[in-house]
Amino acid sequence: MAEKFGKITVETCEIEGLKVITPSVFGDERGYFMETYNYNDFAAAGIDVKFVQDNQSSSKKGVLRGLHFQINYPQDKLVRVVSGEVFDVAVDLRKGSATFEKWFGVRLSAENKKQFFIPKNFAHGFIVLSESAEFTYKCTDFYHPNDEGGLLWSDPEIGVEWPMPEGMTRDDLTISDKDKVWGGIKDFTAK
Repeated sequence: MAEKFGKITVETCEIEGLKVITPSVFGDERGYFMETYNYNDFAAAGIDVKFVQDNQSSSKKGVLRGLHFQINYPQDKLVRVVSGEVFDVAVDLRKGSATFEKWFGVRLSAENKKQFFIPKNFAHGFIVLSESAEFTYKCTDFYHPNDEGGLLWSDPEIGVEWPMPEGMTRDDLTISDKDKVWGGIKDFTAK
């Protein structure tokens, strides 16, 4: 279901708390203008959080980052792509949630200008589908290097259906050493 709040349209997802946001884009022969964040519009949409840190990454085609989370200092995130295209994924880690261990994915691109709001206590990751992508995100807590957690991107218990970039297979993906060795959801729930 989509609902308009000021200059944004917000779609709720089948996992409570996740929201896909599409900003209003005003274009003419010169180009376009859009507000990427307006506290009042977001608060009206139920996203009443205080962002304290902005991050940006650049990745090439076939890079898969994730599935990451902060353990003791969880973060709400507002993510978007400013160049290229990614498939972005959130996994519900809220114990007691009706959708615990379920995942949701959305394509984010410079072309569709969609944003994805991911609340605290979700694992997050993305795969780059275009030749390259610049990915930006706002966080509600600072990054704490000793507080990193993760889930194996290919855990069959979670079952994320990662789309492969054109001309690539899973064997061609670029994944960090750390992301190759995270445990699965069963390891997470055993804690």
